[in-house]
Amino acid sequence: MNEKTKTAGGKGGAEISWCRVWLILLAAIFVITCVATLTIPGARPRGGADWGRALVFIPGFSALAATALWLVLWLCFHWRRAVFLLACAATVIALFYAEEDWRGHHAWNKFRREWEAKGERFDFASAVPPPVPEDQNFALTPLVFSSYGQMLDRTGHRLQPRNTNLVARLGMSYWDGGNPPGNLNGWALGEATDLTAFQHYYQEQAAKTNLFPVPPTPQSPAADVLLALSRLDPTLEELRQDAELPYSRFPLDYDTENKAAIVLPHLAALKRCAQVLALRATAELQTGQSDRALADITLIQRLTEAIHSEPFLISHLVRIAMVQLALQPVWEGLADHRWTGAQLTALDADLAKLDFLTGYKRGMHCELVFQGAHLDYLQMHPGKYLELFNEGGGEGSKMSAAEGALAILMQLHLAPSGWLYQNRLNCALAMEKYYLPVADVQSRTFNPALARRGDDYMGNESRHSTPYNVLARQFLPALGTAGRRFALAQGDVDLARVAMALERYRLAQGRYPGSLDPLAPQYIGEVPHDVIGGQPLHYRLTDDGRFVLYSVGWNETDDGGVVGLTKGKPPTQDIAKGDWVWRYP
Repeated sequence: MNEKTKTAGGKGGAEISWCRVWLILLAAIFVITCVATLTIPGARPRGGADWGRALVFIPGFSALAATALWLVLWLCFHWRRAVFLLACAATVIALFYAEEDWRGHHAWNKFRREWEAKGERFDFASAVPPPVPEDQNFALTPLVFSSYGQMLDRTGHRLQPRNTNLVARLGMSYWDGGNPPGNLNGWALGEATDLTAFQHYYQEQAAKTNLFPVPPTPQSPAADVLLALSRLDPTLEELRQDAELPYSRFPLDYDTENKAAIVLPHLAALKRCAQVLALRATAELQTGQSDRALADITLIQRLTEAIHSEPFLISHLVRIAMVQLALQPVWEGLADHRWTGAQLTALDADLAKLDFLTGYKRGMHCELVFQGAHLDYLQMHPGKYLELFNEGGGEGSKMSAAEGALAILMQLHLAPSGWLYQNRLNCALAMEKYYLPVADVQSRTFNPALARRGDDYMGNESRHSTPYNVLARQFLPALGTAGRRFALAQGDVDLARVAMALERYRLAQGRYPGSLDPLAPQYIGEVPHDVIGGQPLHYRLTDDGRFVLYSVGWNETDDGGVVGLTKGKPPTQDIAKGDWVWRYP
């Protein structure tokens, strides 16, 4: 009888133990579900999911309550054992946090000391442009201030609410949706600006608004475009006078704790202004006003330099876009032989000042210190990680398991600070090893292969996410593309300068030379080499008495002067393929 009783008691005890295991398991599932629902974007059930939510939460609450009751009872009868186990667990957790914090902090500081000994700086203050005299600051003139004064005051602080009474005089959105009705940057494909498209646009607008003056009877496309833009003449003349000031520093809130919150409303306004100036310069060339066209191109260059000291990669990319807009009328004037030798000399002097190799170095350095400043901010405000993911991942993006785990731990302020140091180190290593050396200022070349290795490295790193590298996905999104844009900009400027030297040679000799050798030093101080690979630029005369001048481009392959094209309609230049070419229609 005693044996049966013991057997029965043993089975009952086993069943009770399994019940406890199931209760604990259900409670754990419930807790994980709650945390995921409350913290991970996109995990919350949406309309029509109430029944499914109830199926999870009702049993979950029951299991959690039963488990809590069992734990209270167990602790009452086994409190010595519980205290010992809790002490052991607390010790293990404390050692884990101490080790992770020390390891991350030590690794980052070792790296920083090594690079600071080489002259590198990682503090955000090192990238901030120095103050300039306010009365000599182009960015603080009334006209330029109107481009950002609705959002920022003169110290860079954001206005809440916006100052809607201020008229943005520099915006110059003179076409619907912000997109011009014709191509303003087609020279790389050998395409002139279609002024007829702009002429028709202004004629159509005249039936809706009196914003644009149009003649009773259509004239030439160039004349009609200049008439439509004539209402801007006073604004552009005021801007030209402002651009003579020696300094430019836009008032941005560099002292704000969250550097990602710094807004740059002036960039879009400057680019739109460059579009209007490029259009006007092209129309002026076609109406024989090359001096006025030269003045407008020069003004684009002044606007480009107005933001060259800003510590943001986007600012440098906008500069590149503005320079390429300025090259369109330069190209069209050369194609139609509308520039004089003196005008070409003045244009070359302006273009010679542009150095996108040094600009790339500054842009990448600023990107590195910006990453560090943002990680410092996350370290002070760990719960902001989810906002970072939402901003960087985009609509519909999904977290990896490591990102989700880190998001939850940081949201609950439970992630070791050493993990952020490790992420900062991984980002800095990729920048210092791959992306910063892409531009070699001494040899005046860009290295596409190094940029591709950097992209491959980051792709492999982000494919296998760990708490040490998950932020690379947010901070290093295809920086090889940025290197490509800088290389193209320097290549385009070099091609333009050589093309202008060739035109000066033609004006003097009546023909283009058979090679580039005769150009220096009379027509250009030194013939630039190809920024890709460092070899001489490719040049040959064509049967129509013109020439083809080109760089081998980002693919480092001589494609015979053929431009790479996208598959879109109409196709545009694919700067990752084909050659970078200067040729006339």
